[in-house]
Amino acid sequence: MQAKEINEEHAHAQALDWWRTAVIYQVYPRSLKDSNGDGIGDLPGVIDSLDYIGALGADAIWISPFFKSPMKDFGYDVSDYRSIDPVFGNMGDFEKLVHEAHQRGIKIIIDQILSHTSDQHPWFIESKSSRDNPKADWYVWADPLDDGSPPNNWLSIFGGCAWQWSPQRKQYYLHNFLSEQPDLNFHNPQVRQQMLNEVEFWLKKGVDGLRLDAINFCFHDKFLRNNPPKPEAERKARGFSTDNPYAWQYHYYNNTQAEMIPFLETLRQLLDRYPGTTSLGEISSEDSLQTMAEYTQGNKGLHMAYSFELLVEHFSCSHIREVVEAARDKLQDGRACWALGNHDVRRVVSRWAEGKDAKQFAKLLSALLATLPGSFCLYQGEELGLGEAHIAKDDIQDPYGLAFWPEFRGRDGCRTPLPWNSENQHGGFSEQRPWLPLAEEHLALAVNKQAGNAQSVLEFTRRLLAWRKNNLDQIRLPLCFQANTEESLVFNREGPDGRLFCAFNFSEAPVKVNVAGTINLHEISLGSHEILVSEDAKESTVLLAPLSSFVANIT
Repeated sequence: MQAKEINEEHAHAQALDWWRTAVIYQVYPRSLKDSNGDGIGDLPGVIDSLDYIGALGADAIWISPFFKSPMKDFGYDVSDYRSIDPVFGNMGDFEKLVHEAHQRGIKIIIDQILSHTSDQHPWFIESKSSRDNPKADWYVWADPLDDGSPPNNWLSIFGGCAWQWSPQRKQYYLHNFLSEQPDLNFHNPQVRQQMLNEVEFWLKKGVDGLRLDAINFCFHDKFLRNNPPKPEAERKARGFSTDNPYAWQYHYYNNTQAEMIPFLETLRQLLDRYPGTTSLGEISSEDSLQTMAEYTQGNKGLHMAYSFELLVEHFSCSHIREVVEAARDKLQDGRACWALGNHDVRRVVSRWAEGKDAKQFAKLLSALLATLPGSFCLYQGEELGLGEAHIAKDDIQDPYGLAFWPEFRGRDGCRTPLPWNSENQHGGFSEQRPWLPLAEEHLALAVNKQAGNAQSVLEFTRRLLAWRKNNLDQIRLPLCFQANTEESLVFNREGPDGRLFCAFNFSEAPVKVNVAGTINLHEISLGSHEILVSEDAKESTVLLAPLSSFVANIT
């Protein structure tokens, strides 16, 4: 094979593996842009935003659910997997979105909710009608105990018992989330095949990938064994507030069962029939990193996975290092997709900045994400440095927030509309009152305020992602941490021709870092730095400014 053919084959292989280093922009369509004036974002609004997302430097868009739904959980309760909910548009809009995105070189990843449906789905309506209908075993049904109580102690993430009584069948059905979200019975081969068919419907529509919601919840323990109690000292470790009884159990039996791995292998075989497509699994288990490793190992299951390990409430450099190193060591040939925020958690600058300069902190976090190995997700608004919006109780839409107010105020604060233009009513998002109020403090961070301002979070993010796209060979290099403090992170990306040196100072005081070798600065370094070179020029000391990053080639 000649050199030209080798290069072309290598380029083709890299094109198919685009997901390995992808920057994925998460779109929450209800809140991106409203095109028809009903106060709710929609698919035409996503199309109108493609040039903005492309200019940002994203390789792909992950779109949260837009399928037909009663919207009890805002689209994560699907009543028809193959239909677009009218509030978001129609199938023609989706097909146009795929075409327009591909014209701009942007991939499309869609949410797939495989573990449960809406209670309004025809499958469930049929299943609950009797114990002997064709879909009687499509959901998880169980008889009550002798005293009429639920079959075991499993709890719902949204609070309370995970079993709901059905008078029609005189049985309980399982719902790991809302009672309006009954769990499918993946032990039934008909269900598994049907869900693969639902996935393939969208692959035939030209989607480039699947984000698989709560994927480790598909299978349950066949024997319905009770979950054991969790000691009080461990209850906050999994990210649930202690007022939610869900935190009081080890969830060994209601999710993350061994049967999941062969199903993922079958799903991967389906995806492999559509070259260049990818899968990204959301993992929430008792040992999420271990589950990520199991689900991505050997290039036979998921392409990538992410967990809630970096979506925690409190910031710690040591925690970030521990998670990144553990993922590196456990995943081996698997791939992590990093995220610091999404539609389910408080916005990251509100969680982690803790009174520091939010704008600088937002830039710093983006720089960190962009230099970690693998791919990462950027949740809409993070490129503007948006903080969590305060939502008055009367405006809360999220059932999670309504259930746990005021200790937990729900997820609406990170789902408010994107501010496009500070001069327009409702921030340019819509001509009508939005489904959630647009935060007044977000208007000062609107796109029109930041575009063209070299010091803004938006323009820094654009420069950062352009730099990353031009340095993917270095992004693929192995990562090795150096000595860090509680408020700084330092690591190298090691290669045969040198290394990429990355340092991040999250404190409000200068930090000294020693660097062996010759420094060649990169344009993404954030903040002013003083570099002291040794007399033999073989070592330097970098004085990192407060809330700054320093990225350089070292030879």
